Amino acid sequence: MNSALDTVFAALADPTRREILRMLLEDDMAVTDVAYPFAMSLAAISKHLAILAAAGLISQEKRGRVKWCKLEPDALRAASVWMQSFGQFEPVNLDAFEAFLAQELTQTELPEGAP
Repeated sequence: MNSALDTVFAALADPTRREILRMLLEDDMAVTDVAYPFAMSLAAISKHLAILAAAGLISQEKRGRVKWCKLEPDALRAASVWMQSFGQFEPVNLDAFEAFLAQELTQTELPEGAP
């Protein structure tokens, strides 16, 4: 389970991916519609979508010539349960959580004996 949870949190660490999830809360979307508001290539958006799909946060389905994306809300259940177990994360501020994780990762990557 830790590996799956790690994958979900890694996917949520990126603001573009969080925005894609927010967009998919409204309805299923074609990949081109997902890409439209972002100032990046379709290939870059496809990479973000692949990460979200690998984490189980979205599913993708081909309908005719168009690839559609659908939010998989149950995928966040384990992450939500994990965060709620701390009791201090009533409304989750994912941006603050991202900053915390970045700081933790920086500290763990320092060479031994570094301040």
